[in-house]
Amino acid sequence: MAESPGYVFKPHERPTLPGSPANPDHPSSRRRLYFAIGCLIGITQGLGNALVTVNLNFAQGTLGLYSNESTWLTAAYFMTNVTANLLLVKYRQQFGLQPFIRYMLAAYATTTLLHLFAHGFWTSVAVRAMSGVAAAGLSTMTILYLMQAMPAPKRLAGVMIGISIPQLATPLARALSPRLLDWGDWHMLYWFELAMALLTLACVMILPLPPSEREKVFERLDFLTFGLLAPGMWLIIAVLSEGRIEWWTERAWMGWSLVAGIGLIAAALVVEHRRANPLINTRWLGTREMIRLMLIASSIRILLSEQTFGSVGLLTVFGLLNDQMIVLNLIIVGASILGLVVGVLSFRPQDLASPLNVATILIAIGAFMDANATNVTRAEQFYVSQALIGFASLLFLGQAMVIGIARTLLAGGRNFVSFVVLFSISQSVGGLVGTALLGTFQIVREKFHSHELVQRIVMTDPLVAGRIRAGSSAVAGVVGDPALRSAEGAALLAQQVAREANILAYNDVFFLAGVLAVLATLWGFAIRWSILRRHEMSPVVLLQQRMMQAAQAAQQAMAKKGR
Repeated sequence: MAESPGYVFKPHERPTLPGSPANPDHPSSRRRLYFAIGCLIGITQGLGNALVTVNLNFAQGTLGLYSNESTWLTAAYFMTNVTANLLLVKYRQQFGLQPFIRYMLAAYATTTLLHLFAHGFWTSVAVRAMSGVAAAGLSTMTILYLMQAMPAPKRLAGVMIGISIPQLATPLARALSPRLLDWGDWHMLYWFELAMALLTLACVMILPLPPSEREKVFERLDFLTFGLLAPGMWLIIAVLSEGRIEWWTERAWMGWSLVAGIGLIAAALVVEHRRANPLINTRWLGTREMIRLMLIASSIRILLSEQTFGSVGLLTVFGLLNDQMIVLNLIIVGASILGLVVGVLSFRPQDLASPLNVATILIAIGAFMDANATNVTRAEQFYVSQALIGFASLLFLGQAMVIGIARTLLAGGRNFVSFVVLFSISQSVGGLVGTALLGTFQIVREKFHSHELVQRIVMTDPLVAGRIRAGSSAVAGVVGDPALRSAEGAALLAQQVAREANILAYNDVFFLAGVLAVLATLWGFAIRWSILRRHEMSPVVLLQQRMMQAAQAAQQAMAKKGR
């Protein structure tokens, strides 16, 4: 059923899947506009969460929240963002593409506007949850617009660019937010986001996507699956977000949440496994190729937490804020764009493993370079290492998405919802697992190094006595009591010890990330050797062959009809 009444698709224009736009031959000027709008949508969607995440401490102070409460702002976003695609993909297939686009953009602009009036904890959490749903729809629109910007042989490049562009949002937000905060406090962040949302809505109305086809896809059991899987994922995300802050073993609710979350997810998978038309095809997702792909994608996402948690966390220990890391983040943005360009230009369907191996090698090099930080290290010392990691992040992401989509289309369009949901979970939850893992490791190692350093501090050591006297002298102008001055000197020494312990702990984090990247590289080479030994053909090559055969069959059918 065509979305536009009376519209008849030519054979080569027909949408790949219901709910996806048709693929007409656009003039080059229109393709450039589709490309620009697609990039705008991707940046808008990414900045929606990034502006809050990178300024979480600022939001915490403005709203008067504790650190565990402020973390719920990002947790609520991920909860709805990860699970929204369970229903949004089918909504697009059944009710059409254009209503989907209008509602998603209107919802995104509305939630952004609500941010300006959300001054309490629960209202802020609710707005962040709504923003997660809207952003899930925008991520799909980014890919669809960029696919329209590419000619038929290059549409996979549109997928690679579309999945990668939102990843630029975090370093871009760190570079933009200091000036925005200077101009208008935290409200300016949301005014900027609202302006981006309204600009995106205007552009989409001016140049809409081509019409799509619709079919009835919703079943009653879809909502049962969502009712089981979504709360299960929410509970797991809540534990991953709060675990290292409230500490894993200190809160009983975390244990009960893990038990309930795993139980709900297991129940949802049991329901899906027994369905004739499952929302999530467990049999297909349980194949060796799909399990391997998702493990690789989530593993590299965990490794990339070295950049989002490690380097930023260490620079924060030194007292640096976002306005002192603008150049560093601009370098990361530039390196990431370069990684995306190289990934697209060097894309070879017959050799998809090489970029993934190169990405893990670059992550290992960058992590080991960072593992030698000292108390005089500043942002300048991270330029090269973080550029390497930024380059690697977008070199890998597009390739992984293309491999997954190729396998999905080869297995049949009915598995598209399954792939979208699983890939979204692997990336979002993989990032949360990476932050939780590295954050927990950093806390444990900081306690270890602090214990080791404190053991060596004794008043009989002349160096220690000299440090305390130096600290006392520093406050002599404002503290007249000699005993209080001595106590202040000891407190300053304790702060210096805590800082050194944190630096050593972050060095351990970087070293751990480097070791894990080396292991991931060895695993990648083992997989590649196994594929070569079995003479397994690339899924992208197989998909291209099948598409060529379908196109030839369509041409032959048209030729016969013409006779």
